[in-house]
Amino acid sequence: MHKTRGFSYIEMVFSVAMLALLAAVATPYLEKNIQRKKETELRQSLRQIRTAIDAYKAAADAGKIKRAVGDSGYPPNLQILAEGIEDITSPNKQKLYFIRRIPADPLFPLSNQAANRAINPADTWGKRSYASDADYPREGADVYDVYSLSSDIAINGVAYSDW
Repeated sequence: MHKTRGFSYIEMVFSVAMLALLAAVATPYLEKNIQRKKETELRQSLRQIRTAIDAYKAAADAGKIKRAVGDSGYPPNLQILAEGIEDITSPNKQKLYFIRRIPADPLFPLSNQAANRAINPADTWGKRSYASDADYPREGADVYDVYSLSSDIAINGVAYSDW
């Protein structure tokens, strides 16, 4: 009598069912892990940009940046933080830089068209001017603060746009 080696059909079905069950259990965990990573990246990006905006304001208040009467002292756009601005107190007319690069919003909602073309990282953020209301932020002559344009809710239950 000849013995056959290998797995039976029932053993194979059982093994595939067990793998499917493990995958079904692991998927929500992996999704939460990805969301936590994006939230951490968002928190770090907001901190970097806000620190750079505050440094620009401090330089303007110290008289290192040329500003007109009535200007708030905040940067006119986000790009200027990375591109630099001339230090008017420097005899060599050196530039002041406040951030190396503007990070993109990791939760920026991309459409199919937007995914196919390059988007300026500064355009992925919502910008609040100094003159706008905190509850209804809008762009203006300067950038007082930034916020995420994502309409999603964070793990802690707070909207990303409110961070």
